[in-house]
Amino acid sequence: MELSDLILLPRPRLLRADRGSCPNCAPKITVDPHAPPLAQGYRLGLTPGGPEILARDDTGAFYGRATLAQVTRQCKQRLPCGEIEDAPDFPVRGVMLDVSRDKVPKMDTLMALVDDLAAWKINHLELYTEHTFTYRNHPAVWKDASPMTHDEIRQLDAYCRERFVELVANQNSFGHFERWLKHPAYRHLAECPDGFESPGGGQRSACGSTLCPVEPGSIKLLEQLYEELLPLFTSRKFNVGCDETWELGQGRSQPDCERLGKERVYLEFLLKINQLVQRHGCRMHFWGDILLSNPELIRELPGNMVPLDWGYETESPFDQHGALLAGLDRQYYVCPGTSSWNSIAGRTENCLGNLRNAAVNGLRHGAIGFLNTDWGDNGHWQYLPISCLGFAAGAAVSWCYEANKAEDFIAALDTHVFRDDAGVMGKLAYDIGNAYLKPGLIEANSSVLFRLLQSGQIEIPIQLIQAREYIDAVLSPLARARMRRPDARLVRDEFANAGRLLLHACDRGLNAPLSQLGGQWRGIVKEHRRLWLARNRPGGLDDSIERLAPPGSSKVDSE
Repeated sequence: MELSDLILLPRPRLLRADRGSCPNCAPKITVDPHAPPLAQGYRLGLTPGGPEILARDDTGAFYGRATLAQVTRQCKQRLPCGEIEDAPDFPVRGVMLDVSRDKVPKMDTLMALVDDLAAWKINHLELYTEHTFTYRNHPAVWKDASPMTHDEIRQLDAYCRERFVELVANQNSFGHFERWLKHPAYRHLAECPDGFESPGGGQRSACGSTLCPVEPGSIKLLEQLYEELLPLFTSRKFNVGCDETWELGQGRSQPDCERLGKERVYLEFLLKINQLVQRHGCRMHFWGDILLSNPELIRELPGNMVPLDWGYETESPFDQHGALLAGLDRQYYVCPGTSSWNSIAGRTENCLGNLRNAAVNGLRHGAIGFLNTDWGDNGHWQYLPISCLGFAAGAAVSWCYEANKAEDFIAALDTHVFRDDAGVMGKLAYDIGNAYLKPGLIEANSSVLFRLLQSGQIEIPIQLIQAREYIDAVLSPLARARMRRPDARLVRDEFANAGRLLLHACDRGLNAPLSQLGGQWRGIVKEHRRLWLARNRPGGLDDSIERLAPPGSSKVDSE
């Protein structure tokens, strides 16, 4: 096998195959700050004398060893000769994992994920947090959530640093605060303590979800949280969130919003948060959805604040937003997603289109980071391996877009993610992630099959018989998989139960007898509980299951 025939994740920037073979032995590693490769880059030479890695820095040497490990995985005794020269497009290539709605992974789950991400040259990790950290003075907020502890953050931070991954603090600090504001001790901090009109109409929450920016106690609470959280991290980046402040201006800040403008009130609170962040020597990152619609206010942001431009569809406006931010000379990140949430089994076509869109336009307009998000909206019903296609593809296109833009990643999934000698899992993961297309009704940020599990009914005709046949056909090879992973059996069971959920959604839409649906549902939920607890903590599990309607229920999730 020649070097050019090997499957690498990410595919490298430059590769030259030579004749001959290279012994499978420990590499000679040279770190030279004056070496030709760029920062984080490396040269991997496979010669008859043995492997050699040249890098400008220790990070590049680590990535050279990661590539050599991928070569070795495919060539046991002798390696092909040749040379790889590689360096990243984006200096920051990140993953953000939702640990608040409602799934908090166990530590061994997080560490195994860090191992995979580092092997794919991801160098930035965030755990999206609303209420799942053990703030000492606020046990009422997190006591049932199985939260991350102080010692666990320190341990994970050290584990990440050993693998050249920067663990970045994350605490949503304006919107998405309902897990706090529902408690009596914090309701006085709410913009709308008695509920509010959601953008789509109707009451979204009985307690509100947004801190009141004109309430002095709001910034005092954040000051206390940051003082406890930020010293646990060695990174000096901090994502404060501040997206989707749905009810701003509907409640206690209404007079100020009418006088100054809602966006101005938002900006002034953002600047107060930045002052807190600066006290800890940190650089503030924040979701850019509010201010991107008001570019005149972006001009007022201090240069240390980094907008995060998020968008989760193939056609998300990364080009337009990037042009705007570049014109304002702003450093920023592009933030696509894995498309796994609200889907059960993913949305493969949308995922790959979204990741490519973010990468090509981020490069075009000079984004300094690529943050691939994996959310847990509406109960976090997707299993972690469902997101692996998105993690791997995001790692590839953010490392070198040109070398990876045309990949379907099926072979890479088999070789470096599932390690399936039978070549089953890559195609299965890819295809089951396209089940969302089969009913013929495509929705933004969701799958109609997921919605059937929420409500049990869809108002317009959809093609569920065809969808059911497709899902059955995709799952049929699952038993033939031969994965060489410690959790191979668990991965197989997770895909199997994801398939059962999709088939059950089809049966609901086809109005199968309630007796049949009830039996299916009980078995699925029992298995789901087992699978959840294999990788994750118990907190949030009951809340998650309650968010999906059992057969015969007309319940529709309102969030």
